Amino acid sequence: MSPLDELLQQWQNNPEFMSSVTRWEVVPAVEGSYRDIPEELDPRIREALVTRGIKKLYSHQAAAVEAVSRGNHTVIVTPTASGKTLCYNLPVVGAMIKNPASRALYLFPTKALAQDQVAELRDLTSGLDRKINCHTYDGDTEPGLRRGIRHSGHIVVTNPDMLHSAILPHHTKWVQLFQNLEYIVIDEMHQYRGVFGSHVANVIRRLKRICAFYGSSPRFILCSATIANPGELAETLIEEKPEIITENGAPRAEKHFILYNPPMVNPELGLRRSSLLEANRVASSLIKSDIQTIIFTRSRLGVEVLLTYLKQNMKIRPGEDSGIRGYRGGYLPKERRAIEDGLRRGKVKGVVSTNALELGIDIGALDACIITGYPGSIASTWQQAGRSGRRSGTSMAMLVANSEPLNQYIVSNPDYFFGRTPERALADPDNMIILTNHVRCASFELPFNHDDKFGRSDIGELLKFLEDENVLYSNDGRYHWMEDTYPAEEVSLRSATRENVVIIDTTNPSPVVIGEVDRFSAPMLVHEEAIYMHAGRQFQVEKLDFAEKKAYVRQVDVNYFTDANLSVDLKILDTFEELNGPVNLAWGDVRINALVSMFKKIRFNTHENLGSGPVDLPETEMHTTAFWLAFPPDSLGSMPLSAIQAGLISLANLVPQVASLQMMCDPRDLRAVSQVKAPFTELPTLYLYDNFPGGVGYSQEMYRIYRDIMQAVRKVITDCHCVEGCPSCIGPVLQEGETGKKPALQLLEVILK
Repeated sequence: MSPLDELLQQWQNNPEFMSSVTRWEVVPAVEGSYRDIPEELDPRIREALVTRGIKKLYSHQAAAVEAVSRGNHTVIVTPTASGKTLCYNLPVVGAMIKNPASRALYLFPTKALAQDQVAELRDLTSGLDRKINCHTYDGDTEPGLRRGIRHSGHIVVTNPDMLHSAILPHHTKWVQLFQNLEYIVIDEMHQYRGVFGSHVANVIRRLKRICAFYGSSPRFILCSATIANPGELAETLIEEKPEIITENGAPRAEKHFILYNPPMVNPELGLRRSSLLEANRVASSLIKSDIQTIIFTRSRLGVEVLLTYLKQNMKIRPGEDSGIRGYRGGYLPKERRAIEDGLRRGKVKGVVSTNALELGIDIGALDACIITGYPGSIASTWQQAGRSGRRSGTSMAMLVANSEPLNQYIVSNPDYFFGRTPERALADPDNMIILTNHVRCASFELPFNHDDKFGRSDIGELLKFLEDENVLYSNDGRYHWMEDTYPAEEVSLRSATRENVVIIDTTNPSPVVIGEVDRFSAPMLVHEEAIYMHAGRQFQVEKLDFAEKKAYVRQVDVNYFTDANLSVDLKILDTFEELNGPVNLAWGDVRINALVSMFKKIRFNTHENLGSGPVDLPETEMHTTAFWLAFPPDSLGSMPLSAIQAGLISLANLVPQVASLQMMCDPRDLRAVSQVKAPFTELPTLYLYDNFPGGVGYSQEMYRIYRDIMQAVRKVITDCHCVEGCPSCIGPVLQEGETGKKPALQLLEVILK
């Protein structure tokens, strides 16, 4: 019996442990489905596969090769670690062998994935008699190598940000690539959703436009983890009809999937033991049993806090390596590559990560996965759980719930989780702000004719608008770029700004850069007096130079970490639709002003509040769309103002999470603000807004299905066993004398009249 089997048996025989388990699902082992290597492949590739010990392909790999050879755009949708890489590498390398002039472009959402895939490609092509040049082209590529890649790179591996800002605007330097581009590979397609997906769809419109200019018509090969609408998302991104392959032929070993709800510490208040502390306890027992484990957390701070706890638990001699690492954005590339290599070689026994390791980076096959807090979607949960599990032998994944309503809903309704299909991935390429930005970028790259379309979008009026704004000028029915600026530099594909704040350690006489954080997050994480945690060490921020984008820190040893408070002010700019009744409903354009005003010091292990301090930093501004509900006085009857305020705050805590389930989006995509007398409506108002510049359609959808959302909200509150409200339904209990549960239900009754 393996160490993992023994530990699982101990847990099953432990009544205290099992009292917190809401479902122990055993996903049975599945044998692989194999097929002969397709005849369409060049004999030299077949020989290279046999040399690597591959005599047959999984059925989905063979189906992908055949679909691509028929000239079809192809989408492959199979679980993590099912061998999707060969689905596109085999036809692409085959094309290079037949025609040395052929080119391919690979798009991955992160630099780490791109580096990983180049290593895989070089391994596959190393034994061939024809040299195939595979290179990454990203921000880390040395300037001296860039020219060679542009002229002689057969397979260029990059990310959407680099394609958008460095390749497409300079397409005249990439003539060899665009004239001979035969394949475009888009891996981890499910990542291209929301605002990021909307941007990437427009980058692909620009890419196809430049390919057409140079006379090429590449085929697309897209890969995705399991989502509900792969064909729809692929068609949104590439605006072509693809062939979809969903039947997985890879073998799968038995997996134990455990839903774990930490025990109550105060049933009346609905307070549970911290999910971080429970994850620490479970992970420690796994690592001490020599079971290689990955622990996912929702935030960078969670990574560092949990890493600190795990290292404290490992009783090691001074100077001895604990074998436990953290992994998140902000670590330097060299540090991340070393951790990935340590996982593959088995030297790293435990790694605590944000969702940065959720994607298909090769980290070997781990035995156990702990997910600390519901990741926000069923698709992400299965993706993270898929990081554990070899093709033979037992593996386990455990979701340790926190006190948030969405977490409690999932662990209290396991049939919903195990019976529900993964979410739909939504994107809106025609979001006017996003579309306008990319039409500007495309105009810089090539002029537009007055009757041109941009993908499937009619942009005649948009071109005239840009002419009126003196961005374009028209001549003989063609629109030309006329500004001095370089538009792609101003457009970020992600919700966060492109500018990062670097973190400089001044502990020693020679300062050294230890990491970085995006500009939007900097006020929350590296304000003055913040405790910045890196690789399990604590640093106090001595100075944040926001203008120069530098944070200066020194190493300290304290018994607390810090967490900042974000206050949000919302102003309505324009109303698109409205409906008046017992509650006034509307949606429209809004401006969000966010300010980090204070921070709290939280003691390690007990998580008690040790004090607070002010933060003096400028506020950030964002334009987006929102849905709002305003309550006229007649509908509220004799409800006192304090009860109305408590009810609004309670709904602001709960509604975004329930709405994310109803609309199958990430809870972080939505935010809420309540105002007991809103300046615009002059009434008690609840605002729910898209947490992205310009919005991506969620506000309009909430306006349409608000009754379904509010009925589900009411069910969450009434099903909760707490007396006055708790973190599992409406959020923490408010100030003494103010309870939110009853007034929240009163407001819901008004909404649902």
